[in-house]
Amino acid sequence: MVKRSCLLTILVLASVLGCSGAEKDTNGSTPSANSAPFKVALLTPGPVSDAGWNALAYEGLVAIKDELDAEINNQEATDAQIRDAMRTYAQDGYNLVIGHGYEYNQVEEEVAKDFPKTVFVSSSGGLSGPNYGAFRFYLEQGFYLAGMMAAGMSKTGVVATVGLDVPSIVSTFKGFEAGAKAVNPNIKIVRKMVPLPGNDPAAYKQATMAAIAEKADFIIHQANQGYQSVFNAAKEKGGVYVFGSNADQNANSSDVVIGSAVIVSKPAFIELAREVKEGTYKGSVKLIGMDKGAIDFVVNPKLLDKVPADLMKKMDQAKADIVTGKLVVPKDEF
Repeated sequence: MVKRSCLLTILVLASVLGCSGAEKDTNGSTPSANSAPFKVALLTPGPVSDAGWNALAYEGLVAIKDELDAEINNQEATDAQIRDAMRTYAQDGYNLVIGHGYEYNQVEEEVAKDFPKTVFVSSSGGLSGPNYGAFRFYLEQGFYLAGMMAAGMSKTGVVATVGLDVPSIVSTFKGFEAGAKAVNPNIKIVRKMVPLPGNDPAAYKQATMAAIAEKADFIIHQANQGYQSVFNAAKEKGGVYVFGSNADQNANSSDVVIGSAVIVSKPAFIELAREVKEGTYKGSVKLIGMDKGAIDFVVNPKLLDKVPADLMKKMDQAKADIVTGKLVVPKDEF
């Protein structure tokens, strides 16, 4: 009986010591085996290989993974797919679902009510609630500077915009037009809109050719995966310069990209994800621009010598005024 009692005591002590001393981290605390990973999903309207709008969002997603040790996932989702994708990610325990575009904002308003533990945020739009909202890149600022360059360098007195007829894109084109008229009030601006859903590269080439036929010699696009068709059309015709948009597309092999209106996505994506992870996110619509380093206009260094020095000086001053708030670039509210 004594031996059995001693053995029982030893086993109990071993069990207690094993539980109290097992797998402690460097701070002396024992990690929970049930602690869930921080999970972030991204929905895009097109492939993340487009070297533009969708690609910059994916860069932001990867930055979240690297900076916040997040588990990430992404997929293309348009139209009816958006609602199903959002619901599936929420059901799978994702903490944050980002819809990269204006079209995701209204859907997230509907879905968010059913999944209060998931935050839904679109990278454009004007709707917000307790667990959903938007952060809007003030890309109109970059387009404004592109418009200044276009009007200041155009030999025909005609410049153009090519893209989808959706509110967020139309607003950026208005920024371009405002910049152009700030330099040349008499500049003619041709607007060529591509029919929805806008995933046919041939449609962008056709629209670009139509703009060139109306004598446009500087063109800015919002073409997502159709961007190369715009560049190819300009090169094919000759004597035409184009602007990259969303991402820095200056290095494109077409050699007709004179500058790019750029979104710097990583800081905004990381800030959003950190708020969600720390539980401090509050539904809102944030406007993020040059003052936060989220928007820029980058002149192609290979073509810099084509830009008149006095025009470059005007653009630099305009950029400085935008950063300080002295110059407010027009944008639509939607």
